[in-house]
Amino acid sequence: MKTALIHDWFVQPGGAEKVLFSLHKLFPAPLYFLFADLQRAQAFFPEEILHTSYLQTIYRFFPYYRFLLPLYPHAVTRWNLREYDLIISSSHAVAKGVKKLSHQMHICYCHTPMRYAWDLFHTYFRNGWKSVLASGFFSFFRQWDRKTADQVDFFVANSQHVRQRILKTYSKDAVVIYPPVDVDFFALEKNKEDFYMTASRLVSYKKVDLIVEAFLAMPEKKLIVIGDGPERKKIEAKIQGNISFLGYQSDERLRFWLQKAKAFVFAAEEDFGILPVEAQCTGTPVIAYKKGGALETVVDNETGIFFDHCTKEDIINAVHRFETMDFDPVACHTHAQKFSTERFCRHFSQFVSKCVGL
Repeated sequence: MKTALIHDWFVQPGGAEKVLFSLHKLFPAPLYFLFADLQRAQAFFPEEILHTSYLQTIYRFFPYYRFLLPLYPHAVTRWNLREYDLIISSSHAVAKGVKKLSHQMHICYCHTPMRYAWDLFHTYFRNGWKSVLASGFFSFFRQWDRKTADQVDFFVANSQHVRQRILKTYSKDAVVIYPPVDVDFFALEKNKEDFYMTASRLVSYKKVDLIVEAFLAMPEKKLIVIGDGPERKKIEAKIQGNISFLGYQSDERLRFWLQKAKAFVFAAEEDFGILPVEAQCTGTPVIAYKKGGALETVVDNETGIFFDHCTKEDIINAVHRFETMDFDPVACHTHAQKFSTERFCRHFSQFVSKCVGL
């Protein structure tokens, strides 16, 4: 079947892009983005298969792509995809909204229904003129988002947590296939050093600032912070002696810090959360907020521990409790193998074959 892969955008490789890399290995098909950092994208994909929407021209001169959000629904429907038999979308925003014809099949790997339109609206748009303007647009967007879900033949969710969100948002069921983790790259390291670490895109719902505040209250404990994003300046302003901020790091450097950390601290209610799995793969246990995808990736008291409330005090208490316990790096590493890239490719390939009747 002639196939097209649709992904929201390609700006900086993250968890969703790691899924896309595996999808493209399974289906080396043309790729469609609303917009992309083409120099970065060409490091992973042949230039001739990359397609962008009219938003690419705007993005080249105005890279603040979040301001282009009102144009996303229109832009994603403008591609002519009639030559394809199978459309596979990798969607955390609008990619699932592409138009399809009656002879086509659309399978959506859903990372989440768009978070800032649904469950995190008030986190992204607090009181004020932004909230007033956004509420009008997102009323329209939520109607559009629900309607376009009807054009998806099969949903695949990246976790049971997201499966429930798809059911609630779109009244559609989904099959769960966990995202791929490069278990060979994130190799086991048994010898840990005396520091904690966290890594993330620096956006508000990731709660990296809260982790920093917790460690500021524990000046005898060292924390490494890795990441970049809109909250960077806010977080950097809080950094003091026992906390080191490293900004964006290559995969190799991220692996080094994950391998050496005594624990990985994770405070987000994440859809899946690939970094906690990568940490466990290196033999590093996780201290995580007891909500979202972490409940499916961390084994309490075996590969990590949970804290019940996303507060500074709960993080502090969890760190103190962690230090009274022993964790086996091999057990963490072994648990992470269930999220391997090989397992993802096998399960997704089998699912697509079943859908198309092969």
